[in-house]
This record gives sequence, C-alpha cells and structure tokens, in this order.
Amino acid sequence: VMVTTVVVSVMGGLAFRKKFPGATVLFYLIITSLVIPSILISLGVGLMFSQAGLTVHWATSGFGAQLTWTLPFGLLIMFAVFNRFDKSYEEAARDLGASPWQTLRHVVLPIIAPSLIGVALFGLTLSYDEFARTLLTAGSYNTLPLEIYGMTTNVTSPVLYALGTLTTLFSLAMIAVFLGITWIATRRRAAHGSDAGSGVV
Repeated sequence: VMVTTVVVSVMGGLAFRKKFPGATVLFYLIITSLVIPSILISLGVGLMFSQAGLTVHWATSGFGAQLTWTLPFGLLIMFAVFNRFDKSYEEAARDLGASPWQTLRHVVLPIIAPSLIGVALFGLTLSYDEFARTLLTAGSYNTLPLEIYGMTTNVTSPVLYALGTLTTLFSLAMIAVFLGITWIATRRRAAHGSDAGSGVV
C-alpha cells in the first residue's frame, strides 16, 4: 500500500499539473472517499467482490480498500508540493537537452524526494493501523490490527503486549530508515554542489 500510494500520488500530481478533461470531477471523486464513513467503504468493497464472484482477500479487496484511505492524502500532499514547484528547473534541463524522462529522474524526483518520504511514511502509518476499512475486506486472514482487536475481546494475553512492543519498534525502525535516506540524500546533494562549485572555480 505504501509503495502504491507513493507511485500513484506522484503520477497524479504530475498529471494534475496540466488541465485535462474531467480533472475537476476526478479530484472530487478522490476527496469523496475521505468523506464517506470507512465502514461503508469496507462494506461496499466487500459486497462488490462477493457479487462479482471474486475472492475477498487482504491482498485484493483489502488492498483496494486501504488505497481509498491512503491515496487521497498522498495526492493532496503532492498537489501542494507541485503547486510550489519551480518549473524553471525543468526548463533549464530541457534547454540542456534532457528528455522528459531524464528531467523527471534527475531533476524533479531529487527535488521532491523529502516529500516522497513524507508520503511514504504517511501511507504506511495510515494503512498499518486501519481497522474499519479492513474489517469486511480482509477475508479469512486477519491483518495485525484485526488480530489485536480479536485479542482484546478475549482474555488478555502477554502476546498482546509483545505485539505492542514490536509494533512500536517497527515504527521507530521505519522512521529511522527514512531519516537515514534523507540524510544520505542531503549529503550527496551537498557533495555534488561543492564539486560543481569547485569545477566552476
């Protein structure tokens, strides 16, 4: 869910930079999923899969239900990022002979990289503990939030506290990984800047 949220959010942000037919309608459809109660979305997705004869599973119906929650937030973040993005960087790259793909890969993505990390963390956090949208779409296999909820309805087990500790450690580890990626990217950018400066001198 996290990876899909990042990829689709970047693609959506790039698409909405230019006006296209149906852009306004598509935008409101995206936002609508934030307004509709999550239990209704879960029920609708589950019924749709059942009526279509498809298997209700966390990797199919559960995956789609989770994206209705994480994608709007990722897209809104990317809209804000691209609204203040300076297009002169892209124009300079094209003037130097870069193709659209090279401009995206070597200019746009490095500049918006911190925002991509924020979208990834946001998507991971929103999806990781989402309960209502998973309740009726996960099928016969429980996700971690559903399993924890099932434990709280019975006699409390030490496993519950162990899971809480592991969840906390996992969350901190993910934050540390993304902070490390940001730090490495900043160091590389600073090194490239100093190399370019010494070359000019």
